[in-house]
Amino acid sequence: MKTINTLASPADLAGLNTGDIVYLSGTIATGRDDVHRRVVSEGLEPPFDFQDMAIFHAGPIVREKPGKEYEAVSFGPTSSVRMEEWAAGFIEKTGVRIMVGKGGMGDKTAAACRASGAIHCVYPGGCAVLGARQVERIEGVYWRELGMPECLWVMRVREFGPLIVSIDVRGNNMFAENAALYARRMDTCMEPAIEGLRAVH
Repeated sequence: MKTINTLASPADLAGLNTGDIVYLSGTIATGRDDVHRRVVSEGLEPPFDFQDMAIFHAGPIVREKPGKEYEAVSFGPTSSVRMEEWAAGFIEKTGVRIMVGKGGMGDKTAAACRASGAIHCVYPGGCAVLGARQVERIEGVYWRELGMPECLWVMRVREFGPLIVSIDVRGNNMFAENAALYARRMDTCMEPAIEGLRAVH
């Protein structure tokens, strides 16, 4: 089992390829549309230092406990493509090393990963309760005015995963490559049917 620890350097990620399964231990912060928009479009300084850290595209459900402590109840992924508009700028501005979410991301994010030595990983959908169990503790929360799912939660995780590397540090994009592969296979599968139609007409 390959475990990545934060802080993560480009050298820590250099040996990973798309399709590899990894786990993450250390500090991870959550952030979705509003967090990305504030940092990239509005130019706000993030209240958390993302340099060499990980961001999870998630809207967690969190329970407040006595003593101003928090407990993760649900910690599942949001579709990362929602952040495609800002992800490249977010990587460039913050130095974040690992992005995690559901599904793939586009060409802009892949290019930013290649330029900055970052990666994107997929956390399986439907595993939010498992994700919450992999949170050791919640270390902080920022931008509370955005609301529970949208604000920036900082959590300590242990062997968080499984995560599938979808974009590696060379900018290889598993989802884009698979889409092209399946399109070619579909064309091949359709050829006999097309030839049959031509023969009928």
